[in-house]
Amino acid sequence: MITHSDAIVLKRFPYSETSTIARCFVREMGKVSFIVHGAHRKKSPMAAYFQPINCLDLVYYFKESRNLQTISKASFSNNWSVIPTDLKKISYAMALIELSDKCLTDHDAHPELYDELVATLKRIEAEDKQLNLAYWFYQYQLLKHLGFKPDFEQAELDFVPLPNPFSGPNSKTIFENFEQNKTGMNMGLSVTTEDRKVISDYLNTCLGIHFDGIRNLKSLQILREMVT
Repeated sequence: MITHSDAIVLKRFPYSETSTIARCFVREMGKVSFIVHGAHRKKSPMAAYFQPINCLDLVYYFKESRNLQTISKASFSNNWSVIPTDLKKISYAMALIELSDKCLTDHDAHPELYDELVATLKRIEAEDKQLNLAYWFYQYQLLKHLGFKPDFEQAELDFVPLPNPFSGPNSKTIFENFEQNKTGMNMGLSVTTEDRKVISDYLNTCLGIHFDGIRNLKSLQILREMVT
């Protein structure tokens, strides 16, 4: 079956001397792995497309019985000109991508979460300040769309104590914005060192309860070092 969809590249690795396997977040199908013939060649036009964080318009052949689907055509649906040149921005973007790859499952569609990921990448591309709000907002949205919406009144979850999400000077206001589907960016909110610790600890604890290995993701470790 020939299928047309938007997709975000999550990860790529060589498959043979000439081909690449690309794992993508496909808007209408969830996480899908593709074999991209010829993409491992240096001069291949396909090589530029299948890099992590790239947003693509794909035409591909889908067969449910196959583990690897085959790409027919690819083009960029969004272009990032600033993210690849800015260490802070690329760190946030890669943390988003690695988090999504870890939490999504194969062939489980979440189009609204896909749209949130694209919107968050656009914010990181366009904004210079308070990128942590964009990142936390996506973490909150990921939990919500995957069926684990945070309940701020809970003191524990699955017998694991939860940090107090409102113990920072402004953390309650920030989480209330998230509940109203607002990032809080460009609203004059102050984010203190204590707020950063409280919000990060709370969201990462929730994610760690529901998804194994979250705290060990390399991009998240790098990001924590940059923002602390």
